[in-house]
Amino acid sequence: MKQYLELVKKILEDGEEGEDRTGTGTISLFGLQTKYDLRNGFPLLTTKKVNFTGVLRELLWFLRGSTNINDDLKQHTPIWDAWANENGELGPIYGYQWRKWPKYTLNPKTDQYEVSHIDQIANAIDLLKHNPKSRRIIVNAWNVSDIDKMALPPCHMMFQFYVCNGRLDCQLYQRSADIALGVPFNIASYALLMMMFAQECNLTPGIFTHTLGDAHIYLNHIEGLKKQLERIPGPLPTVKIVKKPFFDLAFEDFELLNYVHQPFIKFPIAV
Repeated sequence: MKQYLELVKKILEDGEEGEDRTGTGTISLFGLQTKYDLRNGFPLLTTKKVNFTGVLRELLWFLRGSTNINDDLKQHTPIWDAWANENGELGPIYGYQWRKWPKYTLNPKTDQYEVSHIDQIANAIDLLKHNPKSRRIIVNAWNVSDIDKMALPPCHMMFQFYVCNGRLDCQLYQRSADIALGVPFNIASYALLMMMFAQECNLTPGIFTHTLGDAHIYLNHIEGLKKQLERIPGPLPTVKIVKKPFFDLAFEDFELLNYVHQPFIKFPIAV
């Protein structure tokens, strides 16, 4: 994971300090990109502990189309607690857009619009299986009409798949990237998602390209990241997934192997 450490170093050296929505203050750069080849191992940071259980639970929660923290997620990771309302609801965030993107069709008999939904995940799987050279294998969470209903607008907002010589690559565009806390989690989450898609479509997981818009380090994260830069990365772990249909995969079907990490570094969350 030297790519991640180089990203941290670049922002610390070249970033510009400024104010942000949370009032914490950041140092940031715009328009960065890193690449992680899953054939070299699973891209989970070794220079600090990353909560793989939380990564997996959140991803499976998204893939179920869930939007409420009380739907399985809360007992495993508190990531979304700060944004949920008193009933645990977050509005039409990632999972809703991935699995239930609203579609409005005019009924000519009633002259009224009827609402149905588009399952973008199922559509992406279908394209990968039947038209893998398509340049339209895209899943988008940035639904403009729903942004004001979301507790937090999507940060990792759109991803695209690419197939070449039996290899599945993925590029993610992330509009806002919390380098210390969010980005290690995002890298691992999309690596897992790539592996799930690749297994379902009989492809080899390949290169994950992570494109960042506003790549920022909160000022109260700087010391922790400097500590991390002093550490030497170790060998990458691997992940084993039980051979099952995509939508049947559950938490117990994933196994993280040979994850040797250095001590956890605590970073406060900026809400």
